[in-house]
Amino acid sequence: MKVTEGCAACLYDKQEHRCADPEYLKEIRGIIENRGENDPSPLLVYRFNQVYERRFGPAASYSAVKKKYNDLMLAMEARLRSKIEAASDPLAAALAYARAGNYIDFGAMNTVNEDTLLTLLDQFCFSEADWKTYHAFMEACRSARKFLLLADNCGEIVLDRLFIDQLRKKYPSLEMTVMVRGGEVLNDATAEDAAYTGLDQVCRVVSNGKAIAGTVTGMLSAEGQAALDEADVILSKGQGNYESLSGQGRHVFYSFLCKCDLFTGRFQVPRLTGMFIEEC
Repeated sequence: MKVTEGCAACLYDKQEHRCADPEYLKEIRGIIENRGENDPSPLLVYRFNQVYERRFGPAASYSAVKKKYNDLMLAMEARLRSKIEAASDPLAAALAYARAGNYIDFGAMNTVNEDTLLTLLDQFCFSEADWKTYHAFMEACRSARKFLLLADNCGEIVLDRLFIDQLRKKYPSLEMTVMVRGGEVLNDATAEDAAYTGLDQVCRVVSNGKAIAGTVTGMLSAEGQAALDEADVILSKGQGNYESLSGQGRHVFYSFLCKCDLFTGRFQVPRLTGMFIEEC
């Protein structure tokens, strides 16, 4: 997904807020101004982080934030599972809850409000367009052998696990894989978080190979690239995965909340609107 000038300005502002050092910001501006036409924002942020760590050492850790939201969702797991299983379509309900969990994003937003998260989790809201995509998704899974979920944030991955449980019930022969980040980046999920939340107990977990908040082909680990190429059905979670993967000619289902002007403008929806779209 091409980085617009508005998005580039937002990326710069976030780095300026992070560190006001003139030489650092000069390098950041150079990365932005010399970006490739199709370089997605997760790739630019990855390059920013390399500059930051070279100049100042490791970035601030999000480990406490990640644990907080993993623990919050784990504490709610039994109640949410009951609500999912009581729904008329448990798989659709699980997908909606997993999408609501995409709110837990310390990259796209400056703050995450716990009350807003709980409100989103209390709303099972599928639009007419969502249902159309959902039926296409089920049809794709019906004839598939391998399924890949591209994970996004901590906390959210607990809800992804509930979704995978329902997907396995409906399609027990489907081989399930989840791809997580290859290193610490914001509050995105890593292999360690997958183990902490038990995600690795219900499916195979692979790494994208880099501390990058997206799925950038050409930078993936060998196992990550193989999982992407071999998947019959791909479900991509979050804005970062959409930004880095869309427009490449792959058949992908995308699930995310629109959390910034780039996405609300692109899809012409209010902030925090859930999207479930198919790209062929």
